[in-house]
Amino acid sequence: MKRAIAIIVSCIAVTAFAQGKDAHKHGDEHKPKHGGIVKEVKEVQYELVAKPDVITIYIEDHGKKLDTKGATGKVALRQGSDRSEGTLVPAGDNKLEAKGKFNVAPGTTAIVVVKRAGAAEETVRFTLK
Repeated sequence: MKRAIAIIVSCIAVTAFAQGKDAHKHGDEHKPKHGGIVKEVKEVQYELVAKPDVITIYIEDHGKKLDTKGATGKVALRQGSDRSEGTLVPAGDNKLEAKGKFNVAPGTTAIVVVKRAGAAEETVRFTLK
């Protein structure tokens, strides 16, 4: 019985140590800061703000704004047979924008492809609410 208790206590201690060592707080970083939808890819947070005339993507890493200078991207919106696309260009600090005419109705799927300077291309899928 003492051996079983010792094993359980050891397991709990190891688990607590591992979580404390590897865990990182996400806190508010998954909450939209600009009224959009937030998705995370490889620890980078993308916030999509969709309006009928402009699609904006904000990019952060654990709450720190990531520079979009030199970044490129595309956004494709799909709802049924309705399709629209736009080219994302840097628009200040940590954002990219595509201007045009977009269907931003609830249920629309937005597929965003972003290539930041010095980083691998990433694809993010959103469903508009």
